[in-house]
Amino acid sequence: MHVAIVTVGDELLAGSTTNTNASWLASRITERGSSVERVLTIPDDRALIADTVSEWHETFDAVIVTGGIGGTPDDVSVEGVADGLDRDLIVHEGIREGLLEKAAAFRDENPELLDEYDLEIDLDATAAIPAGATPIVTDESWAPGCVAENVYVFAGIPDEMRAMFDRVADEFRGDAVTRTIYTPAPEGSLHTALEGVTDAFDVSVGSYPRSERRPGRIRVRGTDVDAVADAIAWLEERVETTEPPETSQR
Repeated sequence: MHVAIVTVGDELLAGSTTNTNASWLASRITERGSSVERVLTIPDDRALIADTVSEWHETFDAVIVTGGIGGTPDDVSVEGVADGLDRDLIVHEGIREGLLEKAAAFRDENPELLDEYDLEIDLDATAAIPAGATPIVTDESWAPGCVAENVYVFAGIPDEMRAMFDRVADEFRGDAVTRTIYTPAPEGSLHTALEGVTDAFDVSVGSYPRSERRPGRIRVRGTDVDAVADAIAWLEERVETTEPPETSQR
């Protein structure tokens, strides 16, 4: 499965919020055997979200849009996705009923907040998803995510996003396998081996330079388990290897 990730938020582009969602999603998708082929960060711009979804949902097997869902004016991701897929937004009654229950529970648990603040909750806006979409409702999040065609819309708050991804994680299983070897050799000395292994085997290879605290890495990825194993064996005969560090970085 070839996947694209779109992270939405003015705060991401301003640098005021660190974009951990993209790296977390890429890691989880890759370890399930699928490939992340695009990662894009865009502002809270409904038209731009729509244009990106319109183009990418036909290019990739799956598109994940994370961030910008909810009932506030700058939460426009769901609307943008609906526009990009040429679908109407509809109020999902099941979601709306669930939000009413959550709101009532929140009021019971937080009476002091209601005394201090005038909380405005637009249930219809929060419960609206593209027509025909499947909602993703979790205990962690207020607004629901959804799946429309091959577009997955998740919350931007990391805990909420992860809970939504967990609901659909099995849909991102692919047939790619990855193996990594570690080497003390400088990256500049690996050119011949890296070129040779891709000529000899149907695999993709990436090299990552060593640092003071960790050895270099050579990662081999492919859809044929035997080809990946053979490529690793071929490299181990030609490249000096070492044990992996206790805590490796992806």
